[in-house]
Amino acid sequence: MDWTQTMQTYPEANFLQSPVWGRVNELVGHKVIIEETANYWCQMIVKDAKRGRYLEVPGGPLVDWKNREQVEEIFLKIKAIAHQEKCVFVRLRPQLRATEIDQLEGLGLRKAPMHLHAEHTVILDLTKSEDDLLKEMRRQTRYEVRQADKLGIKVEWSNTEDIFREFHRVQAETATRHHFVPPDLKMLMAEREAFGNNARLYVAKSEADAPVAYGLILIEGDEAEYFEAASTELNYKLPGAYALQWQAIRDLKALGIKRYNLWGIAPPGQTKHRYAKVTTFKRGFGGEVVEYVPAQDLVLNWARYSLNLSVETIRRKRRNL
Repeated sequence: MDWTQTMQTYPEANFLQSPVWGRVNELVGHKVIIEETANYWCQMIVKDAKRGRYLEVPGGPLVDWKNREQVEEIFLKIKAIAHQEKCVFVRLRPQLRATEIDQLEGLGLRKAPMHLHAEHTVILDLTKSEDDLLKEMRRQTRYEVRQADKLGIKVEWSNTEDIFREFHRVQAETATRHHFVPPDLKMLMAEREAFGNNARLYVAKSEADAPVAYGLILIEGDEAEYFEAASTELNYKLPGAYALQWQAIRDLKALGIKRYNLWGIAPPGQTKHRYAKVTTFKRGFGGEVVEYVPAQDLVLNWARYSLNLSVETIRRKRRNL
């Protein structure tokens, strides 16, 4: 089946298994392999790391997890390709809710030391009316959205090379303030090229036309992702990020997008997690808190994998992830 049919068969699918995301990865130098039949769809990305090559399966495979025969069929295929590509391990994070983790039993998987894309997130149902979406926000969030309008904050989006370069520069400054590792310019430009106008860089500006907040939104099928963000010092004083989200929500609704994934929050109770502060902001918009199964590793070479396990375990603790 093609990708359009796949999205219809697996409504949980998002951009991570799409050919567009495959193209992004090809543009930055990764080999991409797609295996698809009437029974499953699986996009795999071959990645080279200092500690060994591995095969990444983000948001997949897409398969009927209740059909054990089909599940075992695709996992045999994944394993064969990983061996063929001389990978140390396979890392995957299917679109399964955490409550469905028993579907992964007996497949030779172990919990990965690092996450793979957003495992905890907030998803807004954009089929609801604007009034209902506003009602479901926290009172403070709703206040900030309305205050932004009173303060004359303007929000627009663009897809030009200049705005992506500007975003990269501001995000580097944001990363210095908040201690995270931003994507490099090559990755951002690959997303711009592959997604085209479905990669929208929103910018909220003050009444005096000064940038306050930035948000990169990726659109694929029925879902959109709030994928990357950045802000200036003005964001501490003005509700630019709130104005940006509300404008994006309204625009996405107008496009007929059904789900808006706010892409990454801290796990419950982890107040020291790197995403703890942004979690308060994102959850303020209402929506459903979603927890996917954690990333899983299928180990092919234990001798080499053990080094990767040690390094990533330490890295996760240092980054408060």
